[in-house]
Amino acid sequence: MHNRVITPFFLLLLFIVFFSVWVRPSTAATVVSGQAHGKANGLEAQQALEMDTSTKAVNLRQLLDLDAIIPELARHQVVFVGEQHPRFDHHLNQLAIIRGLHRIHPKLVIGVEFFQQPFQQYLEQFVADQLTVEEFLKKTEYYDRWRYDFRLYAPILEFARKNSIPILALNVPTELIQKVGREGLEGLSEKERAQLPSEIDRSSVAYRERLQKVFENHPQHFGKFETFYEAQLVWDEAMAESASRYLKDHSDAHMIVLAGNGHLAYGVGIPERLNRRLDATASVAIVLNDWEGLVEPDIADYLLLSEKKELPKAGFLGVMLKQSSGKLEVNAFSEISAAKTAGIEEKDELLSLNGRLVSDMADVKEVMWDKKPGEEVIVKVRRGAFMGKDEELEFKIKLK
Repeated sequence: MHNRVITPFFLLLLFIVFFSVWVRPSTAATVVSGQAHGKANGLEAQQALEMDTSTKAVNLRQLLDLDAIIPELARHQVVFVGEQHPRFDHHLNQLAIIRGLHRIHPKLVIGVEFFQQPFQQYLEQFVADQLTVEEFLKKTEYYDRWRYDFRLYAPILEFARKNSIPILALNVPTELIQKVGREGLEGLSEKERAQLPSEIDRSSVAYRERLQKVFENHPQHFGKFETFYEAQLVWDEAMAESASRYLKDHSDAHMIVLAGNGHLAYGVGIPERLNRRLDATASVAIVLNDWEGLVEPDIADYLLLSEKKELPKAGFLGVMLKQSSGKLEVNAFSEISAAKTAGIEEKDELLSLNGRLVSDMADVKEVMWDKKPGEEVIVKVRRGAFMGKDEELEFKIKLK
């Protein structure tokens, strides 16, 4: 990696604290002793005032625009670009880099953490314009497996489809990672273990220590550290293996990998594991979007700090749904509810949205993902009757 950091908006604060030592002698004997002690303290104070050579400075008058680093990134066969998953501005930065690299390298492939390997055929069908977005979300089980607002990633996927850029699913099935996290690799069946890389590199002490800190901050989420640690290693190794297989089969291709910052920082997550599989033949660059830890030259080649940008406001029905036995029931309403205003009632069973049958929350999100305030949605419900037959009702609802 190149040891330089590029920060579109970067603020560096350097604090130097001065200490002084006061000695108050009371006798001749203590004066002599105090003089000797004072000399020692004076030497320590002088050393404390010397410049710390590990401190780095960023020239804020010579920052580069994002476009300016594209030619440098284009020199590498693989460019890793990190993200904090909910940050829309991070994904816009990723798209800007994809656009720039694609202009230079038409044979570009986008490797992504947010889709899993068993669903690769549907990524290919989507890029070939054979699936609608709604069909694509359904077939890849996006809202069951990744769950972040799809609008975060939609601009990247649409650019890939428009320009016929292959998208490579890097991740392994959620079920396997979760099982390793609970039981470790030893808890997997032979069939499950065969779906994961055979070689798991545990040599990085620094990576283990960083993961230990993550674990200690959120122990309630992860169970035992050793199984949490194994799950993270499997995650990294599997994504590196998927990327390396593609590059071995397409030696003239350039790849951009989109993944969480934690999988990329310091190069010890996916990047080094990819290079190990390619016998260090691939030239690699790492770009991080923001970094919550200590900013050091070896965390990445480039660091982007961008202003936070929110997704546009989404259109909402204003209902809380309870899922049970393959049914969705209206459980409550938000304070401002388009559905309640239209006449939907609590305990109504939700049957369809715009003619699409719905039986779980993923179904609802697949229909509603791109809806905006003011748009109309046709909602069909089944309402139980106190006496007599249930009835099906249809409402045209203007989203809030």
